[in-house]
Amino acid sequence: MTIRYDGQVAIVTGSGNGLGRSHALALAARGAKVVVNDLGGSVNGDGGSSAAALETVSMIEAAGGEAMANGANVAVMADVKAMVAQAVEKWGRVDILINNAGILRDKSFVKMGMDDFQLVVDVHLMGSANCSKAVWALMREQGYGRIVMTTSSSGMYGNFGQANYGAAKMAVVGLMNTLCIEGEKYDVKVNCLSPTAGTRMLEGLVTEEQSDIMTVESVTAALLTLCDSEAPNRTILCAGAGGYARTHIYETEGIYLPPQQQTPENVRAQMEGIDNPEGEQVLVGGFQQTNKFIAKAVEYFTKK
Repeated sequence: MTIRYDGQVAIVTGSGNGLGRSHALALAARGAKVVVNDLGGSVNGDGGSSAAALETVSMIEAAGGEAMANGANVAVMADVKAMVAQAVEKWGRVDILINNAGILRDKSFVKMGMDDFQLVVDVHLMGSANCSKAVWALMREQGYGRIVMTTSSSGMYGNFGQANYGAAKMAVVGLMNTLCIEGEKYDVKVNCLSPTAGTRMLEGLVTEEQSDIMTVESVTAALLTLCDSEAPNRTILCAGAGGYARTHIYETEGIYLPPQQQTPENVRAQMEGIDNPEGEQVLVGGFQQTNKFIAKAVEYFTKK
């Protein structure tokens, strides 16, 4: 099996540097035409420049690929719509969207201004939602599309000083969980990549030796498996330093309390049974939880 993207058009946000550039180069090397989107700001979102995006385009073209630069701010819907229109005008379609753009404004929650919280959420969550919305109808009409959200271990597990970043990164998992359901019958598949790499976002947080191991290319190898024709759906794929894993959200089987016992004291007393991992499962829709609880209640009353 060889993964290719011949004849396909990909948009990669935040692809002027780091992981995004690696993703864009790899997609182009395997046949995709690539929109290299980058606002060109700093890690904390300040400033802007087209230089990084143009450099990525030049690298793709030098290798024989086809690409265009775009400076849209993903947090601004009008910019995003114009970016998608530009891609469609030139190449006629959009097959792949990689929501990679992101910034950091780390502080402990007690010191964090809510403007910094809002900005990080706007870029990571609203940026992903804006870009996904801008291609959604197009992908449905085509009967094909692949969207990858970029989540993070900071969102799934927490990380000191990253309440804003963690909240946004867990939120895109929720966005995936619904879009993968809504897009499935149109062959629009939505997945999440959870990367760790020695990019400028980790400067000062890892040693030089660790950074050398945490290559962007090792993460891109995982990314490429989430956006080809045989891609899975609803997968959280974790990648870094050559390690690959998958995150699942499990729900325990839980317990049932009849109406007269439904008190906080009894819930607390039954916590061991609530936590029991035997029979836990991955749910793939909110009503699966509702139906499970109703079934437990019906079973109780049927036996009475």
